[in-house]
Amino acid sequence: MRDEGHTIGIHNYVHKTNWLMRPATVRKQIQRTAEIIEAAAGLKPAYYRPPWGIVNLFDFSKKGQYKIVLWSGIFGDWKAHDNADRLTERLLKKLRPGEVVLLHDCGLTLGADAEAPAQMLEALTVYLEEGSRRGFRFVGIEEMMAITDKAKEARPGLIGRAAAWTWLQYEKLFHLAFRLKAVRGSGDRTVFYYRKTTYNGPEVELKEGAVIRKGDSVAEIHLDNDMLRRVSGRSASPMAVIIHLIREMETALPALSRQVLNDPETSSVKAIYGVTMIHRGTDRLGFQVFDLPENLFAKASRIYLRILFRVLTARPKKKAAGRKGKARDKKPMTPRMLLMSREDILRHAARTPSSSRDAGQPANGQAAEGLRGCSGRRAGSLGRAGRERKPERFLKLGSLGRQDCFSERSSLREAVFFLCP
Repeated sequence: MRDEGHTIGIHNYVHKTNWLMRPATVRKQIQRTAEIIEAAAGLKPAYYRPPWGIVNLFDFSKKGQYKIVLWSGIFGDWKAHDNADRLTERLLKKLRPGEVVLLHDCGLTLGADAEAPAQMLEALTVYLEEGSRRGFRFVGIEEMMAITDKAKEARPGLIGRAAAWTWLQYEKLFHLAFRLKAVRGSGDRTVFYYRKTTYNGPEVELKEGAVIRKGDSVAEIHLDNDMLRRVSGRSASPMAVIIHLIREMETALPALSRQVLNDPETSSVKAIYGVTMIHRGTDRLGFQVFDLPENLFAKASRIYLRILFRVLTARPKKKAAGRKGKARDKKPMTPRMLLMSREDILRHAARTPSSSRDAGQPANGQAAEGLRGCSGRRAGSLGRAGRERKPERFLKLGSLGRQDCFSERSSLREAVFFLCP
């Protein structure tokens, strides 16, 4: 296990809850296990997971010596079923950034089924393959904790979080007041909101020859700003935010198009319409980009979006950066109008999940550098150089498999956003 790069930790010498043992007994359990691990692997364990995750005061008294590691997902994988499908389904629901998944590789302990480990490995293989397909990266517990600590430093302060929460509550009221309807993308997450409205902009001619005039019916769309906040909070760079949002939008566009066409209120609209300050990449999804006339609406849009970005992508203040960085932050943001013709709406609506671009790949073949996810694993892993390893069994003596983590933050500077006018 050590040579394969796994992190080995303590899980007590016997699998008995600490609540039923005296502090001195718990101390002996931990010490004996640590000595055996050191003798077998030549290293001193630094991590401890108490049986069933139940801790007592003695566990916390040892906090300086051992770091307690628990989990965010447990699946009852010590019990066997007809096949591994049920466990696979439950695991995939936890295929999200930041998850630490608890699995077991022994079917000989009290209450376990002998066939269970084989099903666990089968489900875990699918889990790891799907995670890799989506661009997630699996890291060790040390790196996970380092990233987590870094994320805590980058986490907005109390005032920033309160401002973001207040802004999102306002948006919920806006959605209710103007009867916006949600459109969900992959993972049943809301990506868009839309409503029927009357176009009040300048006359524009689309590439298919269709002309959008003042008074025409259009479906006005808005990006879910809570998703914007989450993506910005865990992305390594602005480019990572762009790729993630474009991928979410691309996977949700067929659902949006079908919903618009099947909704009696919007079935006859001439186009899908939105306004954005940051519009790179939207043309690849079928949108056409037009300049807004310099008027009160455009000026209000700039003010609105600057406030929105400051609130939803807030980060702790850093020491003064160089002049170059300051100049880049002051780059003016110009609102643009996005339109998708009815022909493109019909084209997106005809797409099916099987004919759509692989949701795990970034739009137009862009590299997904910076997009990293995490999930827990106990067997089967990705090596440090990204090579996939075959599933392997774990040491039965209390151990911690390599964990996966994803937690990075950055402010958003280039991404798609539809303005609530």
